[in-house]
Parts: sequence; C-alpha cells; structure tokens
Amino acid sequence: MSTHGPDDAAAAPREKKTRRGAGGITLRDVAKLAGVAPITASRALNTPSAVSPEVLQRVREAVERTGYVPNMLAGGLASNKSRLVAAVVPTIAGPVFLETVQALTEALAERGYQLMLGQSGYRDSREDALLETIIGRRPDGVVLTGIMRSPEGRRRLLASGIPVVETWDLTPTPIDMLVGFSHEKIGAEVAAYLHRRGCRRVATISGDDERALRRHRAFSDAAVKLGMALRGENKVPSVVVPAPTTLGSGRRGVADLLAGHPDIDAVFCSSDLLALGVLTEAQARGIRIPEQLAVVGLGDLSFAADLHPALTTVRIDGTTIGRTAAQFIIDRAEGRPVASPIHDVGFTIVERGSA
Repeated sequence: MSTHGPDDAAAAPREKKTRRGAGGITLRDVAKLAGVAPITASRALNTPSAVSPEVLQRVREAVERTGYVPNMLAGGLASNKSRLVAAVVPTIAGPVFLETVQALTEALAERGYQLMLGQSGYRDSREDALLETIIGRRPDGVVLTGIMRSPEGRRRLLASGIPVVETWDLTPTPIDMLVGFSHEKIGAEVAAYLHRRGCRRVATISGDDERALRRHRAFSDAAVKLGMALRGENKVPSVVVPAPTTLGSGRRGVADLLAGHPDIDAVFCSSDLLALGVLTEAQARGIRIPEQLAVVGLGDLSFAADLHPALTTVRIDGTTIGRTAAQFIIDRAEGRPVASPIHDVGFTIVERGSA
C-alpha cells in the first residue's frame, strides 16, 4: 500500500532505513519538503522558539501537507517493533464491543503483543485527537471501530504507514484492512423477518450513532416496501435516543412510540439494552410479548437468552472480528501479506420468544 500522494513523490524519498518498511512519512521527508535540515525540522517541532518564524512556518506547512505525526519513540529499540496494538472504541460503557475487545486482547497476547484501548465517544468524537496521540507512539497496528470517515484522520493514518484494521462495518474502500458486516443488510433482513411473522405496523428505537441510524433507515425503507408502514406514510414510526443506549432509554422510547402510535405491533431496537427496556415497559403496562408487541434487539448479549420471554436479536460474531483483526495486524507487522484484506463476518437473526 503506497502512502505517498503524487505531489509527494519527488519531495519525500525513502530513507535507507524506514521504521517498518511500510513507507510512513518521516521527519527527513518533512525537512526535505520544508527545505531545511532534519535537525532544524526537529527543533521547529520540539522547541519552536529556537528557529525563525519563517522556518517554523515552512516546517508547519510541510507537516500539514504530509500528515506527519512526530514519533514519540524515536531512537527506540533496534527491532523497530513496539509489540503494541492500539484499538479505538466509541465507549467502554456499552457491552456490545466487549466480545471483540476480549478476543482481540487474547489473540494478540498469544503472539506476544499487548493491546492499548482508547475511547473516542459518540458525540463530539475525540477520534482525531486520540489517533494523533496513538500514531505518535508508533504502535505495530491500529484497530478502529467503524469506518474512518474523518478526512483528517484518514490522511494521518495513511501517512503513518501503520497497519490499520477497520471493524464493525463494511465498505469497498477501507483505509487498509477491514473485518465487519453490513448494517444496511441487518436493517433489511430484520424487516423481512418481522414481515414473515405477520407483523404489519412496525417501529424502531435507535441510538443516534451513525451505524445504528443506517440500520434504522434500511429497516424503514424495507418495511415501507413490504407494506409495513402506517397508512399514507413513507417511513415507519421511530424514536432516536442518545448513544450509548440504556435500558431506561428503551423504556422511555417505547412509551413515546405507544403514545403516538398505540397500534404498533413490533419494535426493532438498535441494541439489546434498548430491547430490554422495551420488554420491561411492556410488562409494566400489561402488554403481551410477542402476541401484542414483537421485540427484536441487536448484540445477543449474555442476558438475551435468559429473559422471559427470551429476546430475539441479531447476533454479531465479535470473537471472529477480534481474532481476525489481530491476525491481520500480526501478519502485516511481521512482513506477511494479507491475501483478502476485506472480511465480511455476516450476522445471524437469533429467533427466540420475543418475536
């Protein structure tokens, strides 16, 4: 994978020794582009007062153009391997990613690598700032939750030359490697599932994160085509709640739905915790599940099979995601090619008593 754009080809020759043989932008490349010596570029980045304003401006422009992030481990081990892999998740408060993180941790540890975990958040995401810090520490790989949509973050990752695996999503154009599944397909498949079971007035409760909203839109579009929307509507009733989602937001969400649409007969929730809240609120109101209201969640969390009625949900194989991502990173870090860098793990609708 090339990390140099066409404008950088002449200005950024490879050093005799690169950090990992991956073509990452180096301080020497920045100095060349700025027209200064590497030691001067280093002074500009570390002690700006030691250089003239003109030189400082040229170096900063070169950094901005190349996406270079200073290597905080410069002069480190001769092996040039940190044995460290960084993973970024939206939150550690929600349990849905825990299976992936656990599998990733174990698979890396088996090969002598350690996992560093960062939390980017959902709203006002700190992902770009977090990635800059991670890149500066030059891990042997970076694992992201979801597709990197920030142009700045994408550019910095490409410039770093560090192996990257995006997870929990699907795209034909990943930064580097990808292990995930289609959120749009999940939405459409759940709508078809509920239609086959006789539901005709469906609704959704969704977290406000981008991936959950794509599932919601796909579900709504498929439901409309199947004739499951309310008469005269081109979408299904929905409630959007803040992510990470909770049992409480599920209870409030279904209460809002029932207040406006008391005749709904099925709810697709963007998480099992939301679905648990729906079941709790339905029980409190004396609504029979699934006779009066079918409920489908997502995640197949540990409690889903033990509820009464047991929760119908969408199962994502987080273990396969974590172990495959780890293998991709290890192969690349140790100089082995990855034959199929895009891996779709798919999903399964687990049919239980709630739907």
